[in-house]
Amino acid sequence: MSANLKQHDHVITEEEYLKGELDSEIKHEYLDGYVYAMASASKNHDRISGNLYGEIRTHLKSSHCEPFTSDMKVKVGSKYFYPDVTVVCQDNTPSEYYTETPTIIIEVLSKSTRRTDEKVKRVAYQSITTLQEYVLIEQDFVDVEVCRRSEGWISNHYFMGDEVLFESIRLTLPVDEIYARVENEDVRTYFEEKSAILTDETNELSTSA
Repeated sequence: MSANLKQHDHVITEEEYLKGELDSEIKHEYLDGYVYAMASASKNHDRISGNLYGEIRTHLKSSHCEPFTSDMKVKVGSKYFYPDVTVVCQDNTPSEYYTETPTIIIEVLSKSTRRTDEKVKRVAYQSITTLQEYVLIEQDFVDVEVCRRSEGWISNHYFMGDEVLFESIRLTLPVDEIYARVENEDVRTYFEEKSAILTDETNELSTSA
C-alpha cells in the first residue's frame, strides 16, 4: 500500500507529522516535509498481506525476529512509510511507532501505488543498511518479485507453482499459499488447469484398473 494524495501544500516537521499520526483516523506517509494520505486496500491486497504476515509470524514464533503489519512505520532519513509487512530482527529504534532497522520489507502493488513502490520506495528502502530483502507482489496478476542485498538487488520473479525463498529468515513459501483466496485471472487459470490434470490422472487410473 502506498500514498498517492498530497494532504498539505506546506512543509511540516517530522515532529508535527508523528504527532498528527497519533490522532489521525487515516494513515499518512511522509516524504521530506510533505504528507500524503494512504490509498485504500482491496480484498485481494489484504488477502496477500494477511497470508504473508500469518505465515511469517508462525515461522518466527520462537525467533528474535518479529513481523509487523501495515500499522508499523519504517523511517528512512526524512521519510516515513507504512509497508504492508515488515520483519525486524534487531530493533534499536527509540520509538514505539516506527523502526529504522527492517530486515525484510514487503509491498503489495496496485495500479495506483506501483510507481511509488517501484521507484521512490525501492531507492529509499535499499539505502537501509539492515535491509536484506525487498519484496513486491502484484495483486491483479501473479508475480512475486524478490530483490536481495546478497545478490546486488537484482529482481527474481516467482509465479504459481514456484516456491519463494525469504533468505534472511530462512522461510520458503509456495506462491500458491501467498495467493490463497486471491481472485484474479492468473490464480483462477492455474487452479483450473491443475484440476483438469488431476481429473485426467484419475480417469487414467480408473481406465487402467
